[in-house]
Amino acid sequence: MSKEKVLNQSNFSMMLKWLDKDLDSAGKKYEMIRHRLIQIFYARGCHFAEDLADETINRVIAQIESINGNYQGNPALYFYGVAKKVFLESSRKPVFTELKDNMPQSFTDTQEREVNDHCLEKCLGKLDFDKREFILAYYENDKQAKIDQRREMQKDLEISSQNLRLRAFRIRNKLQKCVFRCVEENFGETF
Repeated sequence: MSKEKVLNQSNFSMMLKWLDKDLDSAGKKYEMIRHRLIQIFYARGCHFAEDLADETINRVIAQIESINGNYQGNPALYFYGVAKKVFLESSRKPVFTELKDNMPQSFTDTQEREVNDHCLEKCLGKLDFDKREFILAYYENDKQAKIDQRREMQKDLEISSQNLRLRAFRIRNKLQKCVFRCVEENFGETF
C-alpha cells in the first residue's frame, strides 16, 4: 500500500475515533500525544524531534485499520512503542544523514562535504583523547573487519557489546550536536 493511499483524511479520522469516540476529546488526545512524542525525541537528543513525531504518527495511521479492532489498552502507549522503533532507526543513521537532508539545495556535494569535514574535525578536536580514539576506532573498518575490531574493543575495555554500542551512541550524539552547532555558527548565513 502506497504512502499516499495510507495517509489520507479517512485514515486520520479513523485514528481520531480510535483515540476517543468524542471528536473534541480525540483532538485533544492527539495533540497531547504529539506533544509528548516531541518531548521524548528531544529528551533523547534528536535534532528533528517534530519530524520524528510526525513519522511516528504516520506509521500508526498506516496501520490504523488493523490496530483499530485488535489493540486493547491505552492508544498513547501504542504510539510510544512505535516511537521507540522510529528512534532506533534514526539513531542508526550515519552522523551526517540529518545534516545532509537539511542542507540548502544551492550547496554542491563538494561544498557539503567540506562543511561536514570541517565541522567534524573541529568537534573531534573538542573530545577528550580517549573518547576521540574510541569513536574513531569504532567506525574505522567495514564488514567483517568492523565486527572483529569491535570484539577486540570489547575485550580491551572489558565491557559487553551492549555497553560498547551505548558508549558509541553517547559519543556520536555529542558529536552530532557539536556538528549542528558548528554548521549553524559558521555556515548559517548561507542557509
